[in-house]
Amino acid sequence: MTKSIHFDYIIIGNGLAGFQLALKLSQDSYFSDKQIALIDPSDKNTNDKTWSFWQIGPSQWNSIIHKSWQKASIISSKKEIDLELNPYRYYTIKALDFYKEAKAQLNKRKNIHFITETVSSVKDIETVLVTTNMNTYSASHVFDSRVPKEFYVEKDTSISIIQHFRGWIIKTENDCFDETKITMMDYRLKDGNQTTFMYVLPFSKSEALVEFTYFTEKLVEEHVYDSYIKTYIKDYLQIDNYSITETEQGQIPMTNYNFAKFNTNTTTKIGTGGGWVKGSTGYSFKHTEKKVAKIIENIKANKTPSKNLFRSKDKFHDKVFLKVLKDENHKGEWIFERFYNKNSIQTMFRFLDEDSTFLDEVKIMRSLFSWSFIKAFFKTL
Repeated sequence: MTKSIHFDYIIIGNGLAGFQLALKLSQDSYFSDKQIALIDPSDKNTNDKTWSFWQIGPSQWNSIIHKSWQKASIISSKKEIDLELNPYRYYTIKALDFYKEAKAQLNKRKNIHFITETVSSVKDIETVLVTTNMNTYSASHVFDSRVPKEFYVEKDTSISIIQHFRGWIIKTENDCFDETKITMMDYRLKDGNQTTFMYVLPFSKSEALVEFTYFTEKLVEEHVYDSYIKTYIKDYLQIDNYSITETEQGQIPMTNYNFAKFNTNTTTKIGTGGGWVKGSTGYSFKHTEKKVAKIIENIKANKTPSKNLFRSKDKFHDKVFLKVLKDENHKGEWIFERFYNKNSIQTMFRFLDEDSTFLDEVKIMRSLFSWSFIKAFFKTL
């Protein structure tokens, strides 16, 4: 067998988690003598998604922020809840801008290597062997963002639904949007008795992302999303003349599946494939930052990289919310209306960031007190 090329670290997948991890490794002098490879079948030259997050103060991503807001709204079939986000701001980043910035920074480092190939297998034999469609590489540690095949076979053993969505970026002939405020969730337009909502990010007075999102077990055809987006633009935004400049579409697993069982001393699952997406909401951007920081801390302390990446109380909270959404999917509007109507947005953001205090958590649980949550609580114990 031909001797494989060896790296200290191999990162499989140049998405949010892979690039964030590579950037942090490259910025820390502790790793300056480590050879790091990033393997992905794509050159990442398309704008395939939009990431959004909230934060207090400046962001490390300030140079590529596409737009930010300090006001938001939640609209249910009964009321509109206006939210003043201060001291937080809500940020959005276009994936292509993120990819370009990450590649530009990483290309400055002589110890970072980009490999455009498709990984077919990862095997732990003395050292870790990564086989692609063209070569075999070895590494001291592999960070793998691919969702394990076992998840699709075993997901019925966990509580799992899918956040799936399609969005249009539209430009209008006239000024139609309040560019100072986002619509986080608008539940007035529904697909039957399911948890569905519209999400609107106004980039200017005449341009916005309009997205239709499901929290359900089953997917729908592309034309279904398009039909609801078209109806929303016409009937709720009351816009007749516009052009579609971009589209985006995605699927995010919302689950309590145990992705961590695939972590070993030499392999760490990251990103969606590592269960880094918050199970009850699908949020991932800030969680990725935290998980990456913990991995760096663990490596420098000579610990297994995946050690203590998750807290049991956060997993339990997600499990309860997922149980309600799976068993009583029509309750989604009620859950999120009470979330944001009974608690301050600052409390909610701390909770969703997994930075909440015990008092925050008591307030949130009280606001959602119902027979549905009581049942879900005891079923998950």
